[in-house]
Amino acid sequence: MTSYFKGKSAIVTGAAQGIGFRICQELLSRGTKVILNDYNPLFLQQARDKLSEYTNLLTVEGDASDESIVNQMVSLATDKFGGLDFAIANAGLTVMGDFLQFPVEKLQRMLRLNLEGSFLLSQAAARLMIEKGTGGRIIFMSSVTGVQAHQDTEGYGMTKAALRMLAKDLGSKLARHGITVNCVAPGATLTERTISEEGYAESWSRVIPTGRASNTEDIANACLFFLGPQSSQVTGQTLVVDGGWTNISPLPPELYK
Repeated sequence: MTSYFKGKSAIVTGAAQGIGFRICQELLSRGTKVILNDYNPLFLQQARDKLSEYTNLLTVEGDASDESIVNQMVSLATDKFGGLDFAIANAGLTVMGDFLQFPVEKLQRMLRLNLEGSFLLSQAAARLMIEKGTGGRIIFMSSVTGVQAHQDTEGYGMTKAALRMLAKDLGSKLARHGITVNCVAPGATLTERTISEEGYAESWSRVIPTGRASNTEDIANACLFFLGPQSSQVTGQTLVVDGGWTNISPLPPELYK
């Protein structure tokens, strides 16, 4: 399996921490050349420091919903790596709040990053993959909130459900070019952000059938499946990684009062 990934190239957005960072780490360890993007310069430097053993890593600072940043990453993949095999649109913004009071500026920011950024990366990546004639893999990062209704996530859930539809549409459109397009939909996952929330791991563990919240490795493994050779006949699909939570969908009462 490692030999399959060796020498291939990838772009991962929003990847200085959490799920995106773990995806980069797993790809780099398998010999994939990676462009790691994040908007936060401090987090980006910390990611570079943690991955300093890898010479096959490039970083791009900037907003993943900015077309110029997307084009910069794709041009870098062309110039430095000779093309692009994997595009993982991981960058996203989670904002929860009462639907009746939800600020339009927060909604617009989520729409721009979660949807426009994912659309632009997949578009630019697909163009390059088609031009090179090499095929490729595109992954969107959805969420269980795009599969199952969830309290106070109407705007966020809408963006994540839209990514599932985009994967279906592009999976059909790009298949003839040897490009697959799929979604990973994480449930409650332990990251730098969620670990800082008091009681997060314990509360979710009580309502998830497997008895624990997911970790970043669980989500990265789902991505590796979609990127790997075993999934060559899988496109337009969403893989939910949530320990079975969406089967019954109970909320931790102490977190959602």
